[in-house]
Formats: sequence, C-alpha cells, structure tokens
Amino acid sequence: MIFSFTRWLRSLTVVLLLTSLSWGADETKPGQAVAPAATAKATAVESAKVEVKEVVAPPAVKPNEEAASPDAEEDEEVAAEKKEAEDSVKVARPVSADPVQVFGWREKVKVGEMTDTMVAKLDTGALTSSLHAENQQLFERDGKKWVKFVLTDPGQAGAKRYDMEAPLARTVLIKEPGGQSERRNVVRLSFQIGERSIKAEFTLNNRHNMICPVLIGRSTIQVLGWVDPSRTYLADDKIFR
Repeated sequence: MIFSFTRWLRSLTVVLLLTSLSWGADETKPGQAVAPAATAKATAVESAKVEVKEVVAPPAVKPNEEAASPDAEEDEEVAAEKKEAEDSVKVARPVSADPVQVFGWREKVKVGEMTDTMVAKLDTGALTSSLHAENQQLFERDGKKWVKFVLTDPGQAGAKRYDMEAPLARTVLIKEPGGQSERRNVVRLSFQIGERSIKAEFTLNNRHNMICPVLIGRSTIQVLGWVDPSRTYLADDKIFR
C-alpha cells in the first residue's frame, strides 16, 4: 500500500512539472526571440489602438440650437417691429397739455402733388406706411436713385392714374406668406390729411387685394396724432383732445 502511494505521488509530480513547462513556453524572457504567433497578436493590438486614436467625435449639438442656413432671410419689417417692441419701455408718461388732433381709422389724403383725394387706412398694427404702386422703374437723377411709378386705386373702376416720382430712400426685404422673399422700394413723400401736411416713408407694393390704396403706419401716426378706431373721416372736423 505504501508502494502504491509512492508511485502515485511520483506520477503527480511528473504531471505538475510538465504543466509548468507548458505554461512557461508562452512567456518571453528578456533577449529571447518572439514567436511568430505572439508577434502577429501584438501587431493586431497596436493596429486596433491606432484606429481608435484616429476616430474623431462629431461636435455636440445643443438641444435648442438650430443650424443656421445661409439662404435664410428674415423679413426686415418684422425685425424692425421686434426691435421696436423690445426697446419700448413700459413707463408712465406725462400727458402733454398741447391739443392733439384725433383722426378716424379711415381718412382721405392727397399724396405728393395730386389734386384729388384717395382713401387711406390708419393702421397702428403696421409699422411703415405703404402705397399701391404700379409700373415701378428705377432711374438716376443727379447721381441719386429715383423711382418712377403710377399711383392709383385698384379697387375703383376707372380710377385716375397719377404719375409719381420720388427719391429712393432704401429697400426692404419682405417675406410673403408663401415663403417667397421680395425686395421693395421705399420712398419719402409728403401727403396731406385734412389741413395737416406731413412727410413720411412709404413702401411701394401691390395693394390690389387691400381695402385702401394708401396705408398710414404707426411710425407716421405717432407724429400725426391719435386714432379713434370707432370712427372714420374726422380730419375735416378738427377734433382735438
């Protein structure tokens, strides 16, 4: 029985020795040549590391950040209106003792040198005044740009047509409801309402589908006086408050 245990112990010792030799064969000692399989494995690892380093992460996009489009055009009239609203300070203003004339939301006006009157709508919801203008033509006079156009009332059959000329003040970009952007000419003209004569900027555009061929915006109304939205044609009555 002792002999059998001795033989078993020797066999176990041989197995452990062979196993340790097998494990040691995979390790590379300093100065020892590297096996081809080990070289291939190391190369693959290094290649993987290089590929990882070359990957560039895309820039982070903020949730509320929109990409700017080079073709995006903002309505200049809307932009001016937004700025006006932001710059307006809600503070109590003293009421002037000077009398202020009251106008109706619809009045008769004479634009430029015309002898007859046209119907104008006084609209505090519009920033700039506008005119119905047809056959617009740009030309130069004394080195400055001018605009030649025809002013008429498209809503009246057989309405008179007035040939008008005025210096070009500027142009504005207006975005139509359909998404199309359009450059419009702006001229500075004098007009008469009642006994008042005042100069204002007018945008020249097609007001064929509008109620009135002339619109007076609030940038002019604030110089002109007050508007009573419940009444019309008050200019000749000379009502003051």
